[in-house]
Amino acid sequence: MAETRNDQSAAEGIWSMRRLPEMDEAQFSQWQTLLEHRTGITLNAGRKSFLETNLGIRMREIGCNSYQAYYEKVASGPDAIVEWSTLVDRLTVQETRFFRDPDAFRLVSDYVLTRPREVLKKRPMEAWSVGSSTGEEPYTLAMLLNECMSQLALPPLYGVTGSDISKPAIEKAQRGLFNARKLMGMDEEMKTRYFRPAERNSVEIVESIRERVCFTRLNVLDLKRAPMHGMNIIFCQNLLIYFRRWRRREIVKRLAERLAPGGLLVLGQGEVTDWHPPGLQRVPSEHVLAWIRRQTDEE
Repeated sequence: MAETRNDQSAAEGIWSMRRLPEMDEAQFSQWQTLLEHRTGITLNAGRKSFLETNLGIRMREIGCNSYQAYYEKVASGPDAIVEWSTLVDRLTVQETRFFRDPDAFRLVSDYVLTRPREVLKKRPMEAWSVGSSTGEEPYTLAMLLNECMSQLALPPLYGVTGSDISKPAIEKAQRGLFNARKLMGMDEEMKTRYFRPAERNSVEIVESIRERVCFTRLNVLDLKRAPMHGMNIIFCQNLLIYFRRWRRREIVKRLAERLAPGGLLVLGQGEVTDWHPPGLQRVPSEHVLAWIRRQTDEE
């Protein structure tokens, strides 16, 4: 009996090291359809190897030996919801860092610093990071808003919401622990002010910033049900590239609806081209794609 178990373990070990067969076009097509239906994300033919690699890693972890068997497990198996959440995390969480797009964050800072002081005194600034991944972007926005309020000699009246489709990413963001390399390029004074050394080679966001940021799980296909309204700043970069053009426009329309009059929407360069979102005015900038919601007479 022991020999049988050993033989089985050896066979599983050999399989786990064996390269999976190439995904055929029919299999790739059904995975494309499932991903787009559930998340809106599209994978073109050039991303086939990316899908094969990430599926293969997960399949080896759970001992699944065919793309079709794994598809059935994710689509309708008894643990489909849990497995789908794990897979989405593998396919969507991208490399990010603090202050990733300096030009965009400078624009946000200029926007805040030019708001009427009386308005900033009366109503908290509300910012939303869409597709917040593991938290670097919303925490960056919180640090930026804190710096602006300090510069204006105003109380720190602001809050930031980060939303993402990945539950593991949200959980990691909530912990506020990061590898020190995520701070590359940051101003040394900012590092000292907003981070504390933690275990191993990690750093921790200071409590005064962490308490200003909350996270929620949200699929951008469900924006019509999102509770965020009257946002002063919506930051959505490096997310729309995964969607078809018509869906990008739908997402931008939904985000625009959640802006307060005079609110700022920041997108990634090239993510929306040859189209002017209704009700928004383009911010003059060579390096940042941003829009401001127009204020009507009634508003």
